[in-house]
Amino acid sequence: MLRACRPGDLDQVGALLIERGEPADALDQRLVVEDPDTGWEATAVVLDGDRVVSTATLLAESVRLEDVVLPAGQVELVATDRAYEGRGLVRALMGWAHERSAARGDLVQVMIGIPYFYRLFGYEYAIDVPPARPLAGAPAPVPGLRPATPADLPALARLQEAAQAGADVAMPHPAARLRWLLAHEASTTWVLERDGAVVASARVPEPDDDVLLAEPAAVDDAAAGRLLAGVAALAAGRLIRVTDRPGSLPGRTWAGRLGAGSDLAEQYYVRVPDPGALLAALRPVLSRRFTAAGIDRGGIDVVVSTYRASWRLPVTDDGLGAVVAGGRLQAPGTARGAGVAPDQLGALLFGPHGMHGLSRTRPDVYPGRDADLYEQLFPPLRADLLTYYLPY
Repeated sequence: MLRACRPGDLDQVGALLIERGEPADALDQRLVVEDPDTGWEATAVVLDGDRVVSTATLLAESVRLEDVVLPAGQVELVATDRAYEGRGLVRALMGWAHERSAARGDLVQVMIGIPYFYRLFGYEYAIDVPPARPLAGAPAPVPGLRPATPADLPALARLQEAAQAGADVAMPHPAARLRWLLAHEASTTWVLERDGAVVASARVPEPDDDVLLAEPAAVDDAAAGRLLAGVAALAAGRLIRVTDRPGSLPGRTWAGRLGAGSDLAEQYYVRVPDPGALLAALRPVLSRRFTAAGIDRGGIDVVVSTYRASWRLPVTDDGLGAVVAGGRLQAPGTARGAGVAPDQLGALLFGPHGMHGLSRTRPDVYPGRDADLYEQLFPPLRADLLTYYLPY
């Protein structure tokens, strides 16, 4: 039986998450279901009799692409009893999550997860995970950081909003998750004060052989410098790796101090359940890009085809009109359109390669004969996504 989690399930769910994941996962799941912004309905369980044998949780997110905010979902805290693997339980739970996500109006799902597995459920790698780069020449350690408290939550939200302001694509921490991060055990959110005000913050997982400085944010160069010195004090001589945020103030301030990160591909998964609805929501962005391109189409519609379906955006005096759904269009070039395989639509709309980059590596992504236009409609984007679990 698959149903919503209930208070009586909590101990079993926690034990299953600990067995198949990390010791801190049980606390994290408790924080989710007991929070008024999420509640018990956010988690589903599969039971065999009275025994919880599989579970998953759907979190509410928002993804900003330029100035359009999209409701989104993220699946987390997935676990199945080893004796019940291979029976389709996770597939059923993912179906539950996607149905729930659609019912509340989510236009996209974003997640981090084990390699390949979630491609089985309609996800595809799309958005780069920024590398964690080694800090070369750490500053002299200067104590001064303290763990964040609930009183710091407004300041943390403001700092992260400012840090993400320069990103083309951003997913912030929802208010509920900022609360959870102060209570969970996998990482600590540290803050720096100046004249009684919080001026910098960072998230630091429990140290292993080295120390990861993640989600850095600061109001100015001086605060960024003191934040780095404070983390150096926490590191106590261990190697410090820094999550690269090139568009943020710490990213600019520390650029010269950071060495090369891993060159292995690391990406977030994206799932686009309804391409037409997503394109309609992004029409203000696409219309603005179309106008900026200054290309005379002679009234010819902009067309995007995923081969088995297509969508037209009529050219108007003000840019692009409302999205019109079309049918199968196997050769979109004949309609002066662009083609994109459905599993690559997330990468095209949110990823770092854009039409130009994807069309160089994917034969089923191409701009047709109007390459200049479609490459400007779908440019490379820089993303900054904040998730419950750090992707390292």
